[in-house]
Amino acid sequence: MTPIADFLKTSRLFLLGGLALVPPCALAADDATLTVTLRNVRDAGGAVRAGLYREPATFRKEEKAVGVTQAPAIPGEVTLRFAGLPPGRYAIMAYHDENGDGQLNRRFGMFPSEGYGLSNNPQVSGPPAFDDSAFEVAAPATAIAIELRY
Repeated sequence: MTPIADFLKTSRLFLLGGLALVPPCALAADDATLTVTLRNVRDAGGAVRAGLYREPATFRKEEKAVGVTQAPAIPGEVTLRFAGLPPGRYAIMAYHDENGDGQLNRRFGMFPSEGYGLSNNPQVSGPPAFDDSAFEVAAPATAIAIELRY
């Protein structure tokens, strides 16, 4: 073998060996951007907020969300974005924080007194479940719409 052919053979084996050390998911997965359109925003008071969740145990616990984003409320539709997400299964709880206190206010500690919505727009009676709201985020981008209910 010539020195150049030997070098190419060695380089190719080194490259293939190096790729074997990289997990397959790292080669195939790119980060994703999730665009969330909140519909039926009643008025321009306060902000709209959305919490993004990956686990049933943390769903609706904003302090344990994968991410939280917000924007000033405007009547009609507001668009929010989450960037740099690993593809996978997520769920969202969004609400219109009309009084700006950073939480979904409730009557009697149970019934939302501010507009709220869930990914997949499920009809729920009682606390919403992660599985009813779960959806897939794929790279490079995924878009969903959530209807706020007041």
